[in-house]
Amino acid sequence: MESSLFLTIFLIYVVFMIALGWFVSRKQTTGEDFLLGGRDMPIFLTIGTTVATMVGTGSSMGAVGFAYDNGWAGTLYGLGGAIGILLLAWLIAPVREHRFMTMSEELSYYVGANPLIKNVVAVLIFIASIGWLGAHMIGGGIYLAWVTDLSPSAAKVVVAMGFAVYVVIGGYTAVVWTDTIQAVILFVGFILMAVVSIEHVGGWSVLLEAQPLENVSLLGLDKVGLIPAMSLAAAILVGILATPSYRQRIYSAKSVSAARKSFILSGCLYLLFSFIPALIGMAAYAIDGNLKEATFAFPFSAIQVLPLWIGIVVLIAGLSATMSSASSDAIAAVSILLRDIFGLVTGKMPDKEKMIPFSRFGLILIIAVALVFALTSNDIIGYITKMISTIMSGLCVCSLLGKFWPRYNWQGALATLLGGSVTSILVISVNPWLEFWGNPILPAVLVALLVGVITAMITPASTILAEEALDILARERAQIE
Repeated sequence: MESSLFLTIFLIYVVFMIALGWFVSRKQTTGEDFLLGGRDMPIFLTIGTTVATMVGTGSSMGAVGFAYDNGWAGTLYGLGGAIGILLLAWLIAPVREHRFMTMSEELSYYVGANPLIKNVVAVLIFIASIGWLGAHMIGGGIYLAWVTDLSPSAAKVVVAMGFAVYVVIGGYTAVVWTDTIQAVILFVGFILMAVVSIEHVGGWSVLLEAQPLENVSLLGLDKVGLIPAMSLAAAILVGILATPSYRQRIYSAKSVSAARKSFILSGCLYLLFSFIPALIGMAAYAIDGNLKEATFAFPFSAIQVLPLWIGIVVLIAGLSATMSSASSDAIAAVSILLRDIFGLVTGKMPDKEKMIPFSRFGLILIIAVALVFALTSNDIIGYITKMISTIMSGLCVCSLLGKFWPRYNWQGALATLLGGSVTSILVISVNPWLEFWGNPILPAVLVALLVGVITAMITPASTILAEEALDILARERAQIE
């Protein structure tokens, strides 16, 4: 495929996204408009942006590449993601009624609006958001570099600039509208790719016969092992339960009912979709089992099995997956920066009249920092799972204990956060432990749960009522809304 042709069409696509973002966000006047779309997102837009974020870098690059190496184990990413989003609908969607702006607000509310927990969580979530953003840049950069003649570093810069412009111009409203369009392109592109790939290799039976025997076992368990398979699915599940961008969907929804319905529909769609990346990866293996990098399985298949123009559309769909996910995480990160980190550093909230220009400057800064990190790594699944285990295992446990256990307090929350991170670092640093678990998520979650419960039980209960905690947070938030 001519790289100049692909880059030209990609540029046209990005210009269209920029124009759409500008058009749908013309009436923004407040920080809440820019960062949360005025908290009035209808169900179809919430579904669109949720699906686009879920079918992101992990599916287009990570899951397809993992399936190339491990067969049906490629479905584990989708299964973990689907369960995670359905749990969000059931467990977390009701927090929409409290009008939180960031996840650090929500978690501090559970422990009496404790400022220490709010600040610690804000820092962790901010780091996690930049981590997710970097992962999407890595995936998109690898993808674009393989399709074109660009160097990996140059490709990452192009991807970063591609989504940065429309996010900076249009904010959250631009994100949800562009995500919704990208979700349609993604679904059509991925399904088309899977169907044509199976036909190209000679049909279903030929596809299966081409795989190593262990790769076609149930969920590829004979290849990856039961514990590592559980760890991979759990890492994606925990990531969704603790990822700030998914919380943004709840906070910005029109109502609790709208958030819950959109997540249920999104989870069901993703559950059905979970087998598609696996099929594409396995078909790529049947076509050529000697790719130097499994990460390239998706673009390789698109070039090999599809006519030129259809292949370009599908490749754009795959690249848009990384951009839609990245734009969501960028918005989540700047919300945390202005709502929480700004106050932590300066001791005051930003002027509400300056929230939109501050948000745009913050987006530029965040994307630049994430790009620096992205330029140092090329391992998508490893990057994601280690980042989730180290930063987000404690956040996930903290949010669940806080929401469902009234005895939970700030001391327990702090122990939970520290326990999860320390355990993850220990497992990563000891190779036999890492080989046994596959990734650190399961021991990190278990230790975070254990130390959080024990610490909360042996320390005094919070004396601040839930209503008082809400009032404290609402007064802070009112300064910028």
